[in-house]
Amino acid sequence: MEVILKQDMQNLGQKDEIVKVRDGYARNFLIPQGMATTATASAKKVLAENTKQRAHKEAKVKEEAQKIAEKMNGLKLQIGAKTSTTGKIFGSVNTIQVAEALKDKGYDIDRKNISLVNADTIKEVGSYKARVKLHKEVIFEIDFEIVSE
Repeated sequence: MEVILKQDMQNLGQKDEIVKVRDGYARNFLIPQGMATTATASAKKVLAENTKQRAHKEAKVKEEAQKIAEKMNGLKLQIGAKTSTTGKIFGSVNTIQVAEALKDKGYDIDRKNISLVNADTIKEVGSYKARVKLHKEVIFEIDFEIVSE
């Protein structure tokens, strides 16, 4: 029996994929649990149309992410932090401060999409890099500098 998966299933397939399974497995487990639907001709047409529309939307989102990445190319941020006389930061600098600095420059990027390269937190003054993920296929690095206030 062919079924259309409604969610990712390990060892079976990904969401919106048509897979062939045994009749009893489909009728007694997958369909009652809401994990799949039967792959009738009309369901296959609906799936094809939804996939086509989703691909079109994904292309638009990716294109916009690439435009933002091109605008941000070469951007250098400065983040101020309170430091001791030796250059150690009181506390630490993490993705929250990088997201705030980007917001000040006019780019509203969620801190969850920013990761620090080679560090979890920064505790000293200096130059560092952060990786910004705008889309699953559009990831770039941005330079920033920690300066003493």
